[in-house]
Amino acid sequence: MPLSSFSSVSVFVITLLLMQRVSESATCNDCFTRSRAAHYPNSEEQGTDHGACGYGTFGATINGGDVATASELYRDGLGCGACYQIRCVDSELCSEEGAMVVITDQGSGPGDFIMTRRAYARLAQTADAAASLLALGVIDIEYKRIACSYPYKNITIKIDEASNAPHYLAFVIRFQQGKNDITAVQLCETKNFVCKLLDRSYGTVWTTASPPRGPLSLRMLLTNEDGDEQWIVPINDIPRDWKAGDIYDTGVQVN
Repeated sequence: MPLSSFSSVSVFVITLLLMQRVSESATCNDCFTRSRAAHYPNSEEQGTDHGACGYGTFGATINGGDVATASELYRDGLGCGACYQIRCVDSELCSEEGAMVVITDQGSGPGDFIMTRRAYARLAQTADAAASLLALGVIDIEYKRIACSYPYKNITIKIDEASNAPHYLAFVIRFQQGKNDITAVQLCETKNFVCKLLDRSYGTVWTTASPPRGPLSLRMLLTNEDGDEQWIVPINDIPRDWKAGDIYDTGVQVN
């Protein structure tokens, strides 16, 4: 074979290999990551209502109490509300499906997750296997982020109890579906559309001093794993007479 032909064939093969590696890398968001998980030894069936995400009692009951704290995956609050599929790796004790948990708190442990006993037990095949896993306390796992799903629910916001109209507004965003992160939030006056960028106080708590007056339009910036961004504008506005403790349906949901 002439040298020129050999070089062309070699370049073609190398190009195919590179394309394959790029393709494999592009789908790695669906890959499982190895880690370890523990459970709260004295936890109740549900999660805590005093978590670093700011969910309050909602954080204890969301997903039926199948929730977890995260260490690095907390990401300064950006990881709050993210959903993960967790599987343990002991073939004799562990189920194939594992458990789906929602991040509602920050905590450091021997791995990436500290789970409620309820969620931790769901990793097992049987009740006896669950007892064995609970007795171990810490186990090897694999996990991946998956899309959250809340059928028949829109994204809602809960006005934080610390809010004081009209001087200070704080709220938590709840029931966000999909795998995107909310990386920025704006409040806009509905009449002249003057917008104000909010601060992430901690977790999912968004705050502003001297909020805009009147009915308020909310804008949320969603960012996916590839860095692509999209602004979402809810259908429903926050009413002029908003009050601490109120819950408002935004009228929208994302995938």
